[in-house]
Amino acid sequence: MAMMIGTVSSAFAASGAREDNSGIFAGIFLAFCALIVVAQMLPAVMMMLGFAKGIKREVAHEHAAH
Repeated sequence: MAMMIGTVSSAFAASGAREDNSGIFAGIFLAFCALIVVAQMLPAVMMMLGFAKGIKREVAHEHAAH
């Protein structure tokens, strides 16, 4: 019994490689989703930059007034 257990090979072990058979349409769909996410982020980033500029101006006006 020990001889049989000791001679077991790795024939049934997983190779670790993952097959992806999703095709071109899945890639197009994911690219479209990424485009939507980026399009939603651009106005938010522009607004954050506007807030930062506004805060910078307020700080400059406070220093100029004192």
